[in-house]
Amino acid sequence: MLLDGAIKFANQAKLGLEEKHPEMTYLGFTQCRDIVLELLNTIKSEPAPQIAQSVRELYTFLYAELVRASINKDMQKLESTIELLEYERETWVMTMAQVTKEREQGINHAAPVAMQARQSHQPISIQA
Repeated sequence: MLLDGAIKFANQAKLGLEEKHPEMTYLGFTQCRDIVLELLNTIKSEPAPQIAQSVRELYTFLYAELVRASINKDMQKLESTIELLEYERETWVMTMAQVTKEREQGINHAAPVAMQARQSHQPISIQA
């Protein structure tokens, strides 16, 4: 749900940029950054420290990109950030569906499932 909110507010910032509406742009960027920061601050390392670290790095990158896009009113950077947020949401939806399926079957190994969901896509290069 938080990722949905981040995407919603990022799209609000995008619309604000398109319509040259500074208040809408500011509020969209601010809310989106706050959500990404909340996601970043709530990551727990256990039971899968490597996955947690990867997600931390992704959210740190997203936060930095949102700051840069906001400062520079950079539509392209904002659009690529929205794409990454949507990709992340899809990853979690797939992971949760798989975990639910496995729980119904009596299997309980969520950490490997999350790793498989992340590895099924092309790796994302995080470069500033």
